[in-house]
Amino acid sequence: MLRVLKVRIYPNKEQQSHLTGAFGCVRWVWNQSLATMSQTYKETGKGISALTMKKQIPVWKKEHEWLKECYSQCLQSSCLNLSQAFINFFDGRAQYPTFKKRQGRQSMQYPQNVKILSNSSIKFPGNLGIVKAKIHRDTVGKLRTVTVSKMPDGRYYASLLMKDGLESPTADEEGKAIGLDLGLLDFAVTSNGSKYQNPRHLKKHERNLKRKQRQLSRKKDKTTNKRRKAKRAVAKVHSKIARVREDFRHKLSRKIVNENQVIVVENLAVKNMVKNHNVAKVISDASWGMFCTMLKYKAEAEGKVYLEVGRFFPSSHLCSNTLLPIPKMDLSVREFNCPHCQSQHDRDINAAINIRNEGLRILALGTSVTAFGGNVRPKQYGRKSTAAEAVALELGSPHHTAPAVDVW
Repeated sequence: MLRVLKVRIYPNKEQQSHLTGAFGCVRWVWNQSLATMSQTYKETGKGISALTMKKQIPVWKKEHEWLKECYSQCLQSSCLNLSQAFINFFDGRAQYPTFKKRQGRQSMQYPQNVKILSNSSIKFPGNLGIVKAKIHRDTVGKLRTVTVSKMPDGRYYASLLMKDGLESPTADEEGKAIGLDLGLLDFAVTSNGSKYQNPRHLKKHERNLKRKQRQLSRKKDKTTNKRRKAKRAVAKVHSKIARVREDFRHKLSRKIVNENQVIVVENLAVKNMVKNHNVAKVISDASWGMFCTMLKYKAEAEGKVYLEVGRFFPSSHLCSNTLLPIPKMDLSVREFNCPHCQSQHDRDINAAINIRNEGLRILALGTSVTAFGGNVRPKQYGRKSTAAEAVALELGSPHHTAPAVDVW
């Protein structure tokens, strides 16, 4: 299996200067290749392969001597990554590749010749040399590629892609099953009755972010050092928010995967939800999509089952005891009495139980049940989903009740 370990590195001033130039060389090759490929396609209607663009690098080096300061394989990897970006575009997984800018995150890839000397240093080829690093986990397996990146707040990271030589475990459905209902008031509610409160990281740092952004807006001259410092201060706040949000998602997803064998969630259309400007910021801060991605790859790495039910499944409009539809309720109603079984239900726990039962039904009936129904909307560029192409729906089942998405 392939595993990735992201570690922080600490280059000295000379190494930082070399990385700045190398990032610029890689970025220039990407932009030049993109411009050449786009112009050629407009004129001839045909594309250019990555091999052809790689052969153009020696020609560019003769014209621009500063390209020789960057490690050659990093420049070649830039062409290969651009080719993969076009493949993702034509397959509908991403938008058309864009030009890279000097601002923002910078990165480059070393495909080989990188060695991990110890838990505190990594040796890179070329002029970069040995860089201090904080490797917080054991590196097991053969090192494949290393991606060095610089974040807008000035931090440097290295993503180590390793192949451990082990085969992926076979998924086993025997064990404890759990359903998850994702929301805003409570980030996740399980079918067992557990509720995990939404930490709302952006709201906690919003006052500090507002103050730093106000200071940045007052720096009118974009060429001064004061504006650069103010811009980095804003980037540090955003980095803090992203890191605490990622830490929360990792810990919660690891806890759920360790305690359960079958994990069932609802495939939410987050891209459509954020069109509601009243809750768009809170939904984006919750980051449901990345949380589900973490659940998926962690479950698959341990031979557990991760399953998504269709977004049109009426989890909030069915009684978990009788599976009969219940009257439409306002989102402010968090508890209700079922008119069929006269039981009192918590709205979110009832939805989580229905999601779990629907997932178990799909597993019990197998793949034949997925022939009916499915994603009736075509794939949208940039939409990343871990759901299957078709979802389980059967004629005559109570699941044909018109659903409504419960974002609370």
